[in-house]
Amino acid sequence: MFEILIYLFETYVHNESAISIDYEILTNDLSDMGFQEKDIYNALRWLKNLSYYKKSNVTSISLSSDQISTRIYNQEELLKLNADCRGFILFLEQLEILTLDTREMIIERVMALEINELNLEDLKWIVLIVLFNVSGCEIVYKKLENLLFNFTTEIIH
Repeated sequence: MFEILIYLFETYVHNESAISIDYEILTNDLSDMGFQEKDIYNALRWLKNLSYYKKSNVTSISLSSDQISTRIYNQEELLKLNADCRGFILFLEQLEILTLDTREMIIERVMALEINELNLEDLKWIVLIVLFNVSGCEIVYKKLENLLFNFTTEIIH
């Protein structure tokens, strides 16, 4: 399922070619690529539920949050989000890429994935996908995208 989400994000959503997607053709194409029908259905359902954030016009998102909070993870969340993932979420909060609201959106979408444990690389994709879909997060999305994908190889002395 997760591979389907990344494929759809890179192919349709991120390239903004999702304006007129025929879901029957998309499902057939994904099936022809070897993805299982159940995984296709779950990925499309996951994306449909994510679209709620885009449609809901969330106004409580402030891009710079000066609130101090400590997120206490429940047992299920601890099992799915390992220490690296939780540390990365905290790191993004400290960089003001995530607000309290967007952090909770990401955790909610992670918990909706049908996997036992998420690794750090997969979490980075989920964060990108969520921020891309939340109105008002365009700047922090670009900031995160630059942080994750634009590494310089220069050595500073």
